[in-house]
Amino acid sequence: MIGNYYKRVWILAVGLVLILAVVWLYQADFSQNKNFVFGVTFSQKYAEELKLDWRKTLQALLNDLKIRQFRLVAYWDLLEPEPEQYNFSDLDWQINEVAQAGGQIILALGQRVPRWPECHWPGWVYRYNEAERKEKILALLEQVVKRYQKNKAIISWQVENEPWLKAFGQCPVPDNDFYKQEVALVRSLDNHPVSVTESGELSTWLRGGSQANWLGISVYRVTWNRWLGYFYYPLPPAHYYLKSQLIKFFTGSDKIYVSELQTEPWLGQPILNVSLADQYHSMDLDKFKNNVAYARKTGLSPIYLWGAEWWYWLKQQGDATIWNEAKKIWQP
Repeated sequence: MIGNYYKRVWILAVGLVLILAVVWLYQADFSQNKNFVFGVTFSQKYAEELKLDWRKTLQALLNDLKIRQFRLVAYWDLLEPEPEQYNFSDLDWQINEVAQAGGQIILALGQRVPRWPECHWPGWVYRYNEAERKEKILALLEQVVKRYQKNKAIISWQVENEPWLKAFGQCPVPDNDFYKQEVALVRSLDNHPVSVTESGELSTWLRGGSQANWLGISVYRVTWNRWLGYFYYPLPPAHYYLKSQLIKFFTGSDKIYVSELQTEPWLGQPILNVSLADQYHSMDLDKFKNNVAYARKTGLSPIYLWGAEWWYWLKQQGDATIWNEAKKIWQP
């Protein structure tokens, strides 16, 4: 009888500890006494998809919002429209604009880079077999790094984007051996830190942490897929903070930061095919503010917001509320 009593007390105590731990996890805030750095990803191709003037869009981010931290994208299909015939004019313009404003750039390069369909292959690639295609990718990396390695605005090379994420994008099966070859090539060409990105929710971060100087992780709150529709990730900010500390301990990664913070809708089709009401169901002003506050609580910095082109597009539609809220981040 006494044994059963103590057993019940022990079970109750363990249950209480677990409840308190869960409450702590969901309330923990690791933002105290931190000076956060915020930036954005800018995609020329996404701005064009929204039927924006991509140059004016980037200039608005620089001159109106006063953003100085950028992740820019070296799209293979734009840089090499024909084999070994390179056109760097658009990317030169972007990098020069940020550099002249005193900004800093993480440059994403390779075959898999930000924005759907992730792998941005030139049409001519399909004439080549897999081994030949890999040689073309390595040649592209060398061209990009050598062109910009002396530009003072470049602070890191991001080699591919979430290279092991099978669940998203129209890309070949991940090839870890080839990815290591890409990273090794970039490191042999230049001493800037190499950034590797991983899904914040769907990955252990171990592979990225072990290969990166800097590890960028995505933070998404609401996603959409054709099986479940909208899906909310019930993860507390502590998930990202505690995981980052473990990854730093086990891999020695120099820095872990937020490479993508969701601040635009996640929809099942192109955004211009969706009504504003449905866009706001996925992302509106309140969700924008909540996501920024959530990211601060992770304690990770810098934080690169995802969707700046959409804020500008909304502004052109007559709704500047998110644009004006974003302005407070860089001009508090």
